[in-house]
Amino acid sequence: MAGKSHGKYQARFAQTDADLIAAQRLRSSLFRKDDGVDTDGFDAICRHVLVEDCTTGTLVCCFRFLPLKNGTEIARSYSAQYYDLSALEAYEGSMVEMGRFCVHPDYKDAAVLRVAWSAMTTYVDENKVDMLFGCSSFSGTDTAAHVEPFALLKEHHLAPKRWLPRVKAPRVFRFATALKPRKPNLKAAMRAMPPLLRTYLVMGGWVSDHAVVDKDLNTLHVFTGLEVGRVPETRARLLRAHAG
Repeated sequence: MAGKSHGKYQARFAQTDADLIAAQRLRSSLFRKDDGVDTDGFDAICRHVLVEDCTTGTLVCCFRFLPLKNGTEIARSYSAQYYDLSALEAYEGSMVEMGRFCVHPDYKDAAVLRVAWSAMTTYVDENKVDMLFGCSSFSGTDTAAHVEPFALLKEHHLAPKRWLPRVKAPRVFRFATALKPRKPNLKAAMRAMPPLLRTYLVMGGWVSDHAVVDKDLNTLHVFTGLEVGRVPETRARLLRAHAG
């Protein structure tokens, strides 16, 4: 994956303590709205990806990977703190949890996401990953502010029953039940959908039927899964073209 680039942006793995601290500072500025460092026990067991502006050296995006040999290891994941993932313990393929994805607020360039997805695609192909999963976050904990995207998730993007996560966290928004009668405004819902989650969905991703209320990071998040073999062929070709 080393040196994946698109225009002026390049993705690489973190290699030094300074690289990791830079990622933790960007995370903190986005998730905690301060100039500290966002760190947890999962940082030590993950691989961290940095996307940088080659012209300035600015870190513009970061995320982390936790590889799992199959579903028997899913209890090791960050997501397992918040969701009952016992259904996924039967998953036989290799898995990677992707987390702490964030983009510098001053960089609205779509090429940043393209480089990030290029890096992910290369990693998935090189390591023969069968499923990507993680927590996809909505900013803030006001459920009313995200009704349209939640209605769309309920209507079209719930996890297959055999993989559906169950409730574990003490505070959740059971949107699939609460919004059952509501039909989404498709355009408004997709406009309001977080960019990372939107990308998962267009590739065939699915979500839990409830969102976790995370007061610590001031987010609502849904468990998100993407079975790599089910990505539409046209979308897969486009991703690999960017990754090539």
